[in-house]
Parts: sequence; C-alpha cells; structure tokens
Amino acid sequence: MALEHNQTESRRSESSGVITPKLSRLPGFYGLAITERQHIASQFADLSPNHSYAISNFGALTPELVDIFIENAVGTMPLPLGIATNFTINGEDILIPMAVEESSVLAAASHGAKLARAGGGFKTSSTKPIGTGQVQLTLKEPCDWDVILKEHKSSLIELANKGHERLIARGGGACDLSWRHFPEINSVVLYLDVDTRDAMGANMINSMCERIGKHMPHVLPCDVGLCILTNLTDKRLARASCVVPAKALDSQEMSGQTLVDRIEQAYLFADADVYRACTHNKGVMNGIDPVAIATGNDWRAIEAGAHAYCCRKGTYKPMTQWRRNESGDLEGFIELPMAVGTVGGVTKLHPTAKAALKLLGNPGSQGLAEILCAVGLAQNLSALRALASEGIQKGHMYLHQSNMRLSRNETKD
Repeated sequence: MALEHNQTESRRSESSGVITPKLSRLPGFYGLAITERQHIASQFADLSPNHSYAISNFGALTPELVDIFIENAVGTMPLPLGIATNFTINGEDILIPMAVEESSVLAAASHGAKLARAGGGFKTSSTKPIGTGQVQLTLKEPCDWDVILKEHKSSLIELANKGHERLIARGGGACDLSWRHFPEINSVVLYLDVDTRDAMGANMINSMCERIGKHMPHVLPCDVGLCILTNLTDKRLARASCVVPAKALDSQEMSGQTLVDRIEQAYLFADADVYRACTHNKGVMNGIDPVAIATGNDWRAIEAGAHAYCCRKGTYKPMTQWRRNESGDLEGFIELPMAVGTVGGVTKLHPTAKAALKLLGNPGSQGLAEILCAVGLAQNLSALRALASEGIQKGHMYLHQSNMRLSRNETKD
C-alpha cells in the first residue's frame, strides 16, 4: 500500500503541474514479486523498453535463484565468460574459466601460461584451509585474563565445535584458540582457528564466534563486542611458482636475457614504490578475481585478504616476486591468503559456477586456491613482459578496438 500511495502522489503532482522529488523510500519493496520491483524501478527512472529489458533478464539463472541470492532482486548483470588456455599446473593441463568484462585479461593469462609452460608450467602448494574468527572482550574490571583463558581454552574449542560433528568427522572444525590484549581499547581479543575443509566457511566461523561470545561473560568479567571472522586468513595460504626459460622470452624487439633483467627490474620497482606496487597487484588480481567470480566465490574477501597480506611487514609490497636464477632464467613466485570454497552457497546453486568447477576438474578448496594463485602469477608475468618490452598499450588497445568501434556506433535509446 505504501508503494501505491507514493506512486499515486507522484501522479497527482504531475497532473497538477507541481514537480516533486522522486522518493527512494519504498517500504515493503523487498516483499514484492520480482516483476513488480522491475516495474517500479523502470517507472522511477523512466527507463526505455530496451533499458528495462536489460536490467530484467536472468541469463543462466531463474527468478527464484536470483531472489534467493540477493535482496530486492530485479535481474542479473551478465559478464562475459571465457576460457584461458595453455595452463599446466603440477604436471596436469587445465582450462581456466574466467568471468570478466575487461579486454586483454584472457589473452594475457593465456600468454603468461604459455611462457610458464615452456619451463614445465606452474608448481603449487597450500596450507590447511584454516580460517580465523575474532571475539572482542571489553574488560569490566582487572583480572588475570591470560591465566583464566589458558584454563578454559580446551572447553571453549569444544564449545565452538558443538553441532559440527560432520565437519569434525571430515578432519575439520575449530582447532586452536589464541588471544591478544589491546590496552588502548581495554580489550582482549580471542582468535579462533577453524579448519573449514572445502567450504569458504564464513558463516560457520561467525556462528562459532557468536557461540563463544555468548559464553564469555561466564568466564571473564567482560562485555562482548564484535564476534566475526577476519578476511586476513594468513594461516590459509596458497602458493604458485614457475620458471620461464630466457629463450621463451626472445622477441624481435629484444633478447630473452634482456627481458629477464627488465622483468626483474620491474618487480624491484614495485618492491620499492607503493604506487607501482598498487598497480602491479591490480594486475595480479586481474587474473584471480575472474576465476573467483566464475566459480561463485567471494572475490571481495579475497581482495581484502590479499592486500592486507601485502602489508604484513609494515609496508605495502607486491604480491609476486621475480628473479633471474643462476641459469639466467626467470623465476616467479606468489603466496597469498586464499579463502575459497567448492561446497555450499553459490558454488552449489549457481549453474554456471557448478559448470566452471566441473571444467576445472572439481577441485577441493585447496586445489582451487592453488589454481587462483597460478592464474594470478600468469597474469602478472604477461603484464610485466609487455611493460618491459613494447609497453602495455600495444596489445591492450589492439584488443580494445572492437569495444571502441561499438561505442562510436552506439545510438542512444
């Protein structure tokens, strides 16, 4: 009724010639059918039929799934889905699905993989899938909190694992508890480590932290503050490395040996200058984000954790390292926190995400994390090779020409 009232008032104002502002206050909007939300949004902005159609299509999804995934849904925003080629990871060839709108990303990933392939491809590894949650405790009076927490550590871990018997049977569950004192905010913060197995685990960790938080006033004289995971999963790391033979970098412009030196200098530039490091790392994420999106994973959490990890020594640093080895070839390495999942949530409901995981060989969470790092390393290699030789614009703008032609020919609705 509130929506109808607002629309009626707008019509009355228009008929009387009085211009009134449009209102985005729409009580009950979330409870309407998708078709009704689409109609209201189109009317609000005076969308043309073409624009209305553009925001109202569902692609590979159904209206029911869209309504489950997000609130106030009206449609989908499709992204191009492509396949990066040439990847060999731990001796196995693999095709990489990537969902992204930017020209040259797929070509760069494939080219970087081709260069690494000449040296045997990518070697990867990872730690256990340990996520961490935090429970903030504000002390109400002085106490020997360290001694008390040591006495209750085992029982608190047991409390966190309550109701997660199936996870524990698979080798997962809460596995450690530590704490830090922050005198500037008069708080003790608990850090709960959880092996989430093949899940990303955000909801699981949050639930465990809240359960512990409710119990803590019985343990310490405290008020409970925030109970939530951290996206800096520095105990959940994935790594990838490669060796690129200098001869694989030979080009008409310069020798491979020269390019090895120039790529190493490009890395050292990023290591020395935070402004360069920022763009260097954006190039790495050009590879990682599209694979995360294609597989239904939370790329915002990955971004946050990766950039925070780059600051762990007090200065923002590049995500990758590139060096000339003793043989004169180029060696690359990447290590990042990588909280991804292959079970639960969107990864098992979104049909495109399910197909993307199948295309990757249905990896577990650790396998997917390693793939993401390999793609990020390949993307960075390709970008640095271009920057160190002909410049980034030559290949990028060539591939961008079709976009520019379409933009010039676009007619307004």
